[in-house]
Amino acid sequence: MTQAITNLARLTLRQLRQMASDLGVTLYSRKSKQDLVSAIAERQERRGGDLKAIEAELNPPARPQANTRVVFLPRDPQWAYVFWELSDDDRRRAQSEGASHLSLRLADVTGLQDGSSHPHTLQEVPVDSHSTEWYLPVPLCDRDYRVELGFRAGSQWMSLAFSSVARVPALHPSDQILDQFVPFSLDASAPAPQPVTTPIEPSDSGLHERLYQSATTHFRSRRVGSEVLHELDSQSGDQRGLSDSGAGLWASGRNESGLGGVAPRQRSFWLVADAELIVYGATDPSARLTIGGEEVPLSSDGTFRIQVPFRDGEQAYPIEATAADGEQKRNITLNFERVTPEDNSNPASEAKAEWF
Repeated sequence: MTQAITNLARLTLRQLRQMASDLGVTLYSRKSKQDLVSAIAERQERRGGDLKAIEAELNPPARPQANTRVVFLPRDPQWAYVFWELSDDDRRRAQSEGASHLSLRLADVTGLQDGSSHPHTLQEVPVDSHSTEWYLPVPLCDRDYRVELGFRAGSQWMSLAFSSVARVPALHPSDQILDQFVPFSLDASAPAPQPVTTPIEPSDSGLHERLYQSATTHFRSRRVGSEVLHELDSQSGDQRGLSDSGAGLWASGRNESGLGGVAPRQRSFWLVADAELIVYGATDPSARLTIGGEEVPLSSDGTFRIQVPFRDGEQAYPIEATAADGEQKRNITLNFERVTPEDNSNPASEAKAEWF
């Protein structure tokens, strides 16, 4: 009895529970290892059986059969992580054919759809035969790659599995810019140029100005200082072509205050400065996008980029995307505020001699 208990104590808890199940021990899953050893030893002695004979009757736990596969995961623009599983059948077949060196093949498949790879881009990296993961250096970023798992037997190659195609990210931001520019002139007297777009030209040249007017409609009464004075000038029918920033009646050099009998020095000076606001994003290429109720054209990949005026005051840009079927919608509202605490600027065309 003592020898049987000693032999049982060497078994694992899983083995003891299997034996307890075969011997009909009740509540074996709730018992501790010590209780299982005692219960099994008692049942064994009662049946007069042999421990080795009982162990021989137990079936070994089933081991799941692994399928050969390989997974390719780009980690960053310069390295990729690869892991794989190798079935016993494939390993035995490779060994029977004299293959002993497990290898990974990295192929550039950018722009190819038929499973082929670009010539002179295939790289073969030997790996440890018993390993299941590896880090691969990426030769060139911003490209599509695929990994092949196989064995090398002399000059022969035994292919086992292919990974899915994955894109390695670029090291630097893309040089391709999908902008929609609204050219403006700091010289108020110059004619406004036509909008230039890359690569999309909006059908309505007044889109950006209407977006700005729509964004500031609810906030105009909150302007202060020179913004109020210039707005009053524009509302009274003054069509002198002056901008809102530093070119009103009270701009430097506009009046002759302080000009007495002293002749001004023959020197003029000027400064212009302004800011613009860029609103950009992306959605489904087939969706309809509006900003403040105005429809905005999308590029072929669904991106948009609008450059609008950014003057003093508050601006609100409600952006809404509607799916092609009209059922799904997404929206976001962006609020901005600009304050110019000091403005002593004037365009070159209005630069006049000043005295000091």
